[in-house]
Amino acid sequence: MPKVLIIDQSKSMRKTLAERLEYEGFTAETAENDAAAAELCRRGAFDIVLTDRTAAPEAGIPFIVLSADASVATAMEAVRNGAEDYLTKPVDMNRLLQSLRRAAEAADEESAAAAQAPARRARRAKPGRSAEMIGSSPEIGRIRTLIEKVAPCDARVLITGENGSGKELVARQMHELSRRASGPFVEVNCAAIPSELIESELFGHEKGAFTSAIKLRKGKFEQADGGTLFLDEIGDMSLSAQAKVLRALQERKVTRVGSDKDIEVDVRVVAATNKDLREEIRRGNFREDLYHRL
Repeated sequence: MPKVLIIDQSKSMRKTLAERLEYEGFTAETAENDAAAAELCRRGAFDIVLTDRTAAPEAGIPFIVLSADASVATAMEAVRNGAEDYLTKPVDMNRLLQSLRRAAEAADEESAAAAQAPARRARRAKPGRSAEMIGSSPEIGRIRTLIEKVAPCDARVLITGENGSGKELVARQMHELSRRASGPFVEVNCAAIPSELIESELFGHEKGAFTSAIKLRKGKFEQADGGTLFLDEIGDMSLSAQAKVLRALQERKVTRVGSDKDIEVDVRVVAATNKDLREEIRRGNFREDLYHRL
């Protein structure tokens, strides 16, 4: 199992995390601050860092942020710095363990993928993949840089911009630069689906769930399992569908229409809209809790 470095100013938090991780089979060491952490890094290699800062003490080591600050600004700063995940305190240990295992699997896959990189680049260049982002302006350069920073982690992303500004292109390039690149990229245009059908489209339905449900159908969340789900024009989604999407994001589970069985899904959600969602929240058209999840 991976060797984990825990950085936290709270002695009790360091002890609790170390004991739980060692119980789960990890090797854990602790540090009170960045200086102590840097010294430990010089003495030996770590596979991943858990830190209450928004950056890792040493470049090149994957890190997960555990913070008491639930603000979007702090979470975004951590993501820009390359965090694998951002969890708020009190820490959900089940989610933390999932994140640690994903990071460990990603590290193993990275070394295996290095030898296959030429073939993977060739596959990405085939017709049908996303078009190359063109342009040499400083603004395009900043977008490219941000995509490269955000793509490797599993953080959800909300892309905003006018119609025709290239939101889908950004989403596809994020997917192709992520560790989910070999998985599916599933797109849903929320504005093009009638409100009464959106839940079936996203979550699927059982045979006989309604009159026209003549066979079982997997929804977009299930279809995107192991990959990326792109929710385009999410600002046009009905409030009832928003509530179910929020549950799917929180619990990483979906329920098909006509079923009471939960299905676990491993999906990275990237959403896009041409609307001002803060204004939509003020008008009562968009859920504030879903906005912050995205």
